[in-house]
Amino acid sequence: MKKLLTILALAFALSWSLPASAQEFSFGADIVSRYVWRGVDFGESASVQPALTFSSGGLEIGTWASYATNPGSAGANEHDLWIGYSAGAFSVGITDYYFPNAEAAHDEHDHDHDEDEEPEIIGFFDFSGDGEGGHWIEPYVSFNGTDSFPVTLYAAYMAHNDVDNSLYLNASVPFAVGGIDMSFGIGASAGESGFYGTEGFGIVDMALGASKSIPITDKFELPVSVSYILNPTDEKSFLVFGISL
Repeated sequence: MKKLLTILALAFALSWSLPASAQEFSFGADIVSRYVWRGVDFGESASVQPALTFSSGGLEIGTWASYATNPGSAGANEHDLWIGYSAGAFSVGITDYYFPNAEAAHDEHDHDHDEDEEPEIIGFFDFSGDGEGGHWIEPYVSFNGTDSFPVTLYAAYMAHNDVDNSLYLNASVPFAVGGIDMSFGIGASAGESGFYGTEGFGIVDMALGASKSIPITDKFELPVSVSYILNPTDEKSFLVFGISL
């Protein structure tokens, strides 16, 4: 925890030393019919997902959360922090996934757990490891594509609290059909992982997404999206609708 706080403090000091014209805050929220992340449905509930981001040059610091609208799915609530730096088409960073109700993170692939059992509440400053804590810390690196090669490549390593230290790999490509922005991506667990439910290398999500903005008034458009997601490992599929505000 001390290392994470030190990194954040240094990042803020560096960011505020840059010209004010290079600094920007942005915020918003998505409303989704399901929170499906890397092929896993968290909470089986519609969710509200707010975000707040500060950027300065290539540096970005942000916080994002997902809150289930069904009170019975509150165990899947999540609140994350991340810091990243981009240079050209490349980005590196680290994400802290925090599950206040730790049962959601521990038991997502445990089909024998009691859904009626009250989830354990883990405090924000409890950074226990070995699958016992509420914080899952994951460094990542990505290639964000270029005009001549518009393919995004992403790799992330679950370094803390995952006993398997799962490695996730993803490749995606954007395209357009009839004025609709679309994308197709494939994500995989690179080895044995209880987190993703794989015994070795396995594809955990194949996603086809479409998005557009619907004009509401002369000055306001409402961004909407639909994603078809298939998890070949769990043999599950999802169709997720989202609205961005």
